[in-house]
Amino acid sequence: MNVSLTPELEAFVQTQLESGMYHSQSEVIREGLRLLKRFNDHSQEYKLWLNEQIAQGQSELDNGQGLPADGARERIHAKAQQFIKKAM
Repeated sequence: MNVSLTPELEAFVQTQLESGMYHSQSEVIREGLRLLKRFNDHSQEYKLWLNEQIAQGQSELDNGQGLPADGARERIHAKAQQFIKKAM
């Protein structure tokens, strides 16, 4: 596999090598890809959770139930932050 990087990304990889945390360019790229995969996995998990919450809310509304809208945005934002922290 051959990968082309922008000059900015090449400089970033070089900075990581100079930090001593990595021993090769491949290590830096593999770590970046692992982090991207982890982020994507958690993003997918969050999307599934959010869709479940939406479906549950729609069902409750259809049945004349439901929670007050007050604070809904804050609850969703707090849950999103949990997934983001987990992904990092």
